[in-house]
Amino acid sequence: MSGEPSIFFSDVNERQGSFLRRTFVVGGLTALGATALTVRLAQLQVVQAQEYSTLASQNQFNFRLVPPPRGRILDRNGVTIAGNRPSFRVLVVRDETKDLDQTLDLLGRLLPDTLDRRRAIIRDVNAAPRFSPVPVKSDLSWEEFAKVNLYAPELPGVMADMNEARFYPFTGAFAHVIGYVAKVSDRDIKAIRDKGEEPPQILFNPGFRIGRSGVEKALDKDLRGEAGGNRVEVDARGRVVAEDIGGSRPAVPGKDVVLTLDADVQNRALEVFGDESGACVVMDVRNGDILCMMSAPSFDPNLFVSGVPTRTYRALADYERKPLLDKTINGTFPPGSTFKPATALALLAAGVNPADRVNCSGVFRTGQRCWGRHGSQDMHNAIKNSCDIYFYTMCNRAGVDLIRDTAMKLGFEHEFDIGVDNQRKGMLPSTEWKRRTFPRDPVWHPGETTSVAIGQGAVTVNALQLAVYTSRLANGRKAIQPRLIKSVGGVDRPSGAEVPDLPFSVEHLDIVRGGMIAVANDRSGTAYRQSQLGLGDIQMAGKTGTAQTRNYGSGSRRSNVWAQKDHNLFIAFAPVDAPRYAVVVIIEHGGRGGGTAGAPRAREVMRTVLLKDPEMRERITRPPPPEATGPQLDEGEIGAAPEPAVAPPTPSPPDPGVRGAPRPTSGPRPYLSEPQ
Repeated sequence: MSGEPSIFFSDVNERQGSFLRRTFVVGGLTALGATALTVRLAQLQVVQAQEYSTLASQNQFNFRLVPPPRGRILDRNGVTIAGNRPSFRVLVVRDETKDLDQTLDLLGRLLPDTLDRRRAIIRDVNAAPRFSPVPVKSDLSWEEFAKVNLYAPELPGVMADMNEARFYPFTGAFAHVIGYVAKVSDRDIKAIRDKGEEPPQILFNPGFRIGRSGVEKALDKDLRGEAGGNRVEVDARGRVVAEDIGGSRPAVPGKDVVLTLDADVQNRALEVFGDESGACVVMDVRNGDILCMMSAPSFDPNLFVSGVPTRTYRALADYERKPLLDKTINGTFPPGSTFKPATALALLAAGVNPADRVNCSGVFRTGQRCWGRHGSQDMHNAIKNSCDIYFYTMCNRAGVDLIRDTAMKLGFEHEFDIGVDNQRKGMLPSTEWKRRTFPRDPVWHPGETTSVAIGQGAVTVNALQLAVYTSRLANGRKAIQPRLIKSVGGVDRPSGAEVPDLPFSVEHLDIVRGGMIAVANDRSGTAYRQSQLGLGDIQMAGKTGTAQTRNYGSGSRRSNVWAQKDHNLFIAFAPVDAPRYAVVVIIEHGGRGGGTAGAPRAREVMRTVLLKDPEMRERITRPPPPEATGPQLDEGEIGAAPEPAVAPPTPSPPDPGVRGAPRPTSGPRPYLSEPQ
């Protein structure tokens, strides 16, 4: 049998069982797959139907944010000082352009100036969200706008439209106090995220602007409003093919802000400053309303809305008169002799008799000098003549700490809640300050008080503080607080008159005010000629000051270098019989006396304020009372008659630099206050 093939037989039942098992497995898998597919379809079509319907709708429809109209900023009379105006612009949508470089080349043929900003445009386009239009140029002329629309079919991704742009109709008059708006920067986004907040989506809109300084920045959230949105239907490339009006949401305009400022007064202040550098503040002494808050020189905030060119910004930033600095609250200056009324109040509080006299020979025992030789002076005449020797002699009866305490009660070294930040407090030295600042010589020396008494040395103030100080002296009862923001969105802010009383006696305030009245109305006053308003019987009280900016030693005080000239200051209030308004003028490096440089400008601003007041205007135009018909006076009686309320102008005191009386030239001369 060996070598023969073996024969095997398979069982039929076995083959049938194997087939059935395979059929069962395949059928089970098929049934399982069908079941899973049915369950999944049910989930997609029933359970998640709404979710995927929304996603499909989002592919078909886009919701594009619409920036809201920014709220207006108005003056006290409803005049718009920051508003919005229509502006034609051209935009580019990156995702709708085949070649961005080629598109910008073609656009440059229509708008040649866009070629100069090509790199900045590309940066903005690449940083923008998908399908978000990016402004390439704003403020197109009608010819440019028509030209872009004409060639729009040949410029894929380019469109032209009309929007609202921020506009400042008074240009530089309100530039510092109002501020300006600018594009949102990465630093702005980071600052919001550092606070643990998520920035609103509208901030990523390339055409959106936020407040960068002044009131625009301080009240940005109120002025910003709420973004709206347009629901638009798009094709597969994201291009708009239709707008769903029913799904759109209108933007909510920002709130209107009303300030206490007066546009006419603010404009007049900038006008009278001319080319000078400095600040002017006007306050209503009855309620603290700020009518003027002007810094000079100024700049045009409209330049910053669309982005100021680097060359222009550097020119503004590098100019020595600092047009970008708000000198009303951010600039500090020695107050000079305008500080003497505060020193006088401190002396009165220390028990000094205002009738006590000091002989002014022109030189103090320490070598410090007065700007003149005034002879015997009591407190009234020392204020009127701005006699340094009187305050040098008397100041240590009060001491530096009492002078500082008095000055603080009058408003110095304070930051006021006016709604605008970045205020500089200035400095009022004290014995404690000396211990902290000069550990090698911590003792306060009596000779150091002399410079403080005349507003020099370490004493520095800002223009707003001087205005508050003058207003409190003029009011005589209340510690008036300044108010800049009158209302926001129709809701009034608290008045500056809702404050406690001043901690000074009426008698002491009358003595100080009497000296200030004499400054402007006695023929020998340091600002007599420059302070005559020429408005009927209304008189102005004031105080002049010249603040030295460098130590001249025994050399001449005259300098042709602007930065080495003295500051000139003048503070005033009117009318003297019923004070309503206070004005402060600071002329930075004016080089002349406060009565020569500051007083005439303060007079012109005060005239504008009074002429705008209906009650004052009625008083000015009121006919004078009938002349007396009694017996005439003889010549002797005429000589003894009092002077009229408003006397004819006479020449002002000569400039100390050309005064005939010789001055000693030896000895130390750390501080000097002149043309007071």
